[in-house]
Amino acid sequence: MNVLAIAHRAGNSLAGLATANDIGVDVIECDVHRFRGRLEVRHLKSAGPLPFLWDRWELVPASAPRLGLAELLAADRHGTAFMLDLKGRRPATGRAVAGLLHEIGHARPLLACGRWWPAVDALAADLDFVRPVLSARHRWELRRLMRRLARGPAPFGVSVHASLLDAVVVEQLHQHVERVLTWPVNDRHALETVLAYGVSGVISDDAGILAEVVARRDRSSPREAR
Repeated sequence: MNVLAIAHRAGNSLAGLATANDIGVDVIECDVHRFRGRLEVRHLKSAGPLPFLWDRWELVPASAPRLGLAELLAADRHGTAFMLDLKGRRPATGRAVAGLLHEIGHARPLLACGRWWPAVDALAADLDFVRPVLSARHRWELRRLMRRLARGPAPFGVSVHASLLDAVVVEQLHQHVERVLTWPVNDRHALETVLAYGVSGVISDDAGILAEVVARRDRSSPREAR
C-alpha cells in the first residue's frame, strides 16, 4: 500500500491549493468551520462577538476575507481529493457540509476527519462517498479511539498525532482501519520514524517532505502515479 502524501492546511487558501497540486500530493487538507450559517475554510478561530480571528501566534481582523468551502471546491480543477477537518463540537457542522455537497453536486470521494467524532459520523452517514477518519491528539483520546475501534463499526481511517505512535500502536490500529495517518511530519527524521512504524499516510506542512513522499510513491508504483 502506498503512503499517502497529505498537504496539511493547504486547502485553507487558493494559493496553498495550487502549490499542493503542483507537488502532486494525494490529499489536500483544510479546516472547516461553520460560522453564522456559512462554511469557511481557515485555521484561525473566531473570538465570538470580538472583532478578530486568532491562533496562538496570529491575530487578524474579523473583517479579513474568508474563503468559503464552496469557493474552495469550485476552484479545484485537478480532481483533488480533499480531507475536511471538521472544527468545533457540533454535529450540525457535519450535516451542513453534507447539505453543501448535495447542493453543489460534489460526489467525488473525500475524507472527513476531526477530533469531535459525532460531526464526522454525521457527514459520513449522509454521503456514501465520504470516508470517515477519526482523529486523536492526546493520550486519553487515543485510549478512547482504541475503545471505539474495538466496538466497531470501523471507520475508513484514523489520524493520530505522531507523539502517540510507535510500531505496536500502528499495528494495532491497522487491525481495524485501512489507513493510519499521522501529523505533524515536517522533517526528514520525523518522516523516517513514522514510516518505520508502518503508517499509511503522512500529513505535512513542508513542501520538501510532501515531495519526498510523492517521489517514493512514484518509484514504488509508477503505474499508479498521478
